[in-house]
Amino acid sequence: MQLIVGLGNPGAQYARTRHNAGFWFVDALVQESDAHFKPERRYQCEVATTSLNGHVVAIMKPTTFMNVSGAAVAAYANYFRIPVGEILVVHDELDLAPGVVRLKRTGGHGGHNGLREITAQLGAEFVRLRLGIGHPGAASEVVNYVLSSPHPDDRAAIEDAITSAIKILPDIVAGKLDHAMNHLNRRSADPKPAPK
Repeated sequence: MQLIVGLGNPGAQYARTRHNAGFWFVDALVQESDAHFKPERRYQCEVATTSLNGHVVAIMKPTTFMNVSGAAVAAYANYFRIPVGEILVVHDELDLAPGVVRLKRTGGHGGHNGLREITAQLGAEFVRLRLGIGHPGAASEVVNYVLSSPHPDDRAAIEDAITSAIKILPDIVAGKLDHAMNHLNRRSADPKPAPK
C-alpha cells in the first residue's frame, strides 16, 4: 500500500458521527505514528506521511464531503502515479456490528457513497478496511443513523476495532493481505448487527 484513505465528512458537526469512522481510524493512526496532517488544497485533502514496516505511506483525509470524495482520492493518486491496487480505503460498514473489522481486496460499493465515488473515478480494485457500525434495522433510517453519534458502548467497540486493525496494518501495507484477513477474522465473531 502506498496510500491509506480514511472516509468521512469534514466539519465539527460530523466529527462524532458513525459515517466518520474512517476519519477516526486515520486520526488514530497519525497520532500513534507521531505524524501530522497538512492541508493539500490542490488535491482537496489533508495528508500525513509515515513509515510502516519500512514502507513510506501517505495517509489521507479528503476535505470534500463523502459523496464527492472520489475526486480528491483520484487527483492525489493520479498525480503521484499510485496504482489503484496500492490504495487502502477505510470506511464505516453497516453490515458489520460495532467492534467487527474486516479486510476486503475489492468489490462493489454496497450503497456507500464514498466507495461509489472512488469506484467511479478509479475503478474498484482498491483494498477496503471495513469498520462495523451496525445497522438501524430499516433502510429508511440509514441516513439519520450514519449521521448520528453511536452509543458510548458502540463507540468504545469501534475504537477497540481500530486499535486492533492498526496493529495489523504493517502487514497490510507490506501486501500480506491473507495473513491480515486471517488475523482480523480470528479477532472476533461476526454477529448480525442488532437493530437499535
